[in-house]
This record gives sequence, structure tokens and C-alpha cells, in this order.
Amino acid sequence: MACIEARGLRKTFGSTVALAGIDLCVEEGGILGLVGPNGAGKTTAIDAILGLIPYEGELCVLGRNPWTERDLLMRDVCFIADVAVLPRWIRVSQALDYVAGVHPRFDRPRAEGFLSKTKISRRSKVSELSKGMVAQLHLALVMAIDAKLLVLDEPTLGLDILYRKQFYDSLLNDYFDHNRTILVTTNQVEEIQNVITDLMFIDGGRIVLSCSMEELESRYAEVVVKPEQAAAARALKPIHERQGLGRSVLLFDRADRRELAALGEVGTPSIADLFVAVMGNHTSQPQGVSK
Repeated sequence: MACIEARGLRKTFGSTVALAGIDLCVEEGGILGLVGPNGAGKTTAIDAILGLIPYEGELCVLGRNPWTERDLLMRDVCFIADVAVLPRWIRVSQALDYVAGVHPRFDRPRAEGFLSKTKISRRSKVSELSKGMVAQLHLALVMAIDAKLLVLDEPTLGLDILYRKQFYDSLLNDYFDHNRTILVTTNQVEEIQNVITDLMFIDGGRIVLSCSMEELESRYAEVVVKPEQAAAARALKPIHERQGLGRSVLLFDRADRRELAALGEVGTPSIADLFVAVMGNHTSQPQGVSK
């Protein structure tokens, strides 16, 4: 069943086209990584999904129209924005009190359990916490809400590598249970490689690639070849080529892996390398597999 479904979703700001009539389908129980450069349309898509802005086209989130039924929708949705802030004057205990008072599905003991795994004191003010601790507090508050959809917009922006890893570890081990759906946007694609179940690239307000991670592994391949094999590899029409340590690394879409294996070492490209290849090759027409 689809958690999020859009048909011809379009949004303009004056003469600027933020979303150019996109179609998308996010199945329930998965983790979708929405990846794109700055200004690609990621945040606009999220704002439409959350009912924060009007839009053209059809959009259904958890069976509801987010613009006309936002109050009902937000009972089942949690959101952490890249610019999300907690009041600097508030104490951790007060933040727990506040969320417990305003959200009927907040499980305070669960939030306390998450915080017990951190070094965060209940008496501390937000102003006294590091960026990483603030992210941990925010995540603890959100994960303790029994929501069907969690939307994360650049959730680890500005955090060091240790806190970023802890963030995604908590998300996978303490929150995700295949009954919930998670949508995460990020430019730090290397961090979501082993987290997401589905991948979507967006650029210029258009979806340029959409596939499951299983499909990525079966569809795309990269081969590392020595200089004497480079010409033969190029003859198979790679979608991208880069150089590394005296060898050429070529990325292919739907190539015969047995044929590639005769030319060099074959592997699956990283999301980062696939992102560079697709963004460097796409035209105004969307590529990839439409879900």
C-alpha cells in the first residue's frame, strides 16, 4: 500500500518552477532516501507532503489530502527539519513535559529510555547542549511518538561524523520496525547507503531516478579496468567514467556482468558515484525506473 502517492505534483514560486509535475509512490514500511543538489526541489516536495504549502496536481499521504486534511494527517506524521530548533531556554525535562501535553501519542517512558542512552541531563537547558546532543534530544522526542510516517529533512546537518552515525543507528535499531515509513532528504549520501530501502534522485524539480536498493544492485555495475582494457570497456557504452590510482572506473546501466567481468573487477556503485553519474547525464527527460 502506498504511504505517499503523487501524480503531476507541481509547485511554482513566481516564474520559478520548484516541482515540475512529478509522479512518485512511496510504499509503506520502507525508508526512502530523497537525494538532490541544493535547489533541486527536495524541501518543496516535503512541504507539500506535510500540507505546509498549496500545490497543483494530486497528492495523497496516508490516505489523506495533506492541504485540506492537515490536522488529521499530522496525528500520524512526525517531522524534523534542517532548520528545526528547540528553544534555547527550555530544559530537557520541560521539553518532555511540553510534548507530553500537546501530543496524544507521545510515550514519555519511551523518550526517557532513549535519553538514558545519552549523556543528556534532564536538568540541562538546550543552550547548554552540544549540536549533537540537541539532535539526540530532538530524535528522542520524535521517536517516542507513535507515528506512521517520519519525515527527516537533512537531519544530521552540521553534526560531526560520530553523532551522524549514532543518529542513523538509533533510527534503525530503536525506531524503524517495517510498520512505519521514513522519508529522509540528505546531501550526505554516503551515510544512507546501508540505511535506506529505496532511492530517489531529484533535480530541477524532476525525478531523474527512482529505484529500490535491490534494483540498484542488480541494475547498475561499475568495473575497474587497467589502461589496456579501457577502450574495450568504453565500447560497451558506460554512463560515467572516472579515473583512480592509474585505472579507469566505468559505471554501466543494465550491462552484462559476465561481459564486464572479462574486462576487470566488477562491483556495485555507491550512491554517491551513481548520483554523480546520473546528474551528469540526465537531460530534461526523467530517467530511471518509475515506481
